[in-house]
Amino acid sequence: MANIQTRRSINHDISTAIRGRGRPREFDREQGLRKAMQIFWSLGYEATSMADLRAALGINQASLYAAYGSKEELFREVVTLYRKTDGVATARALASDLSTHDAIHAMLQDGVHLFTAHAASRGCLLVLSTINCTVENKGVQEYLSSLRKRTCVDIEARLRRGQREGDVAKNVPVKAIAAFYATVLHGLSIQARDGASRKILTEVVNTSMRAWNHLVGATANPSGGKARRATSSRISEQG
Repeated sequence: MANIQTRRSINHDISTAIRGRGRPREFDREQGLRKAMQIFWSLGYEATSMADLRAALGINQASLYAAYGSKEELFREVVTLYRKTDGVATARALASDLSTHDAIHAMLQDGVHLFTAHAASRGCLLVLSTINCTVENKGVQEYLSSLRKRTCVDIEARLRRGQREGDVAKNVPVKAIAAFYATVLHGLSIQARDGASRKILTEVVNTSMRAWNHLVGATANPSGGKARRATSSRISEQG
């Protein structure tokens, strides 16, 4: 009986000590994705090691795999998060009720704001993360390439909408114009990573927009009125 009581007392003391220390804080998976996004955005896919990710997320290797799977699976989740959060400005501008001119302008200017917003991760994650990759990471590179091509397709769709709405001429080379503005957008990202200032990048945007009438047809109305211009200004400020 004495032994039983002693064991009960020991167990009670252990339980009390554990409760006194408190339960370990649970890992915040969504916050972990945010931290991983900053690492991939700053270093790129291949240069980011599992050690970098473990240090940033504050978890060990086993916990990292349990939470996200492989490095590639984690990266793909990060890309999805980026496109829904920081990288949403492009889709937002193109889907807006702005004139085509103002939508393209807002897309580029919002890009400038995003690409220069964070000192440690300047530029676009989709553009810069896999510029150079080894053969074993070709799938990741092709994945981001498909997303960048999707941006060009979305710009083309916005231009064709402009043709239907009357602010883009019917006979202009829409695919080439879309490729031009996609090139400007992606080029802004590379320039930002190389240290170009927001002022310089804004001048690049304005220069590209001065070509608008020549590209879409001089008779096309580049602006859809005061309400649309005001909306464009709000979108640019949000970037």
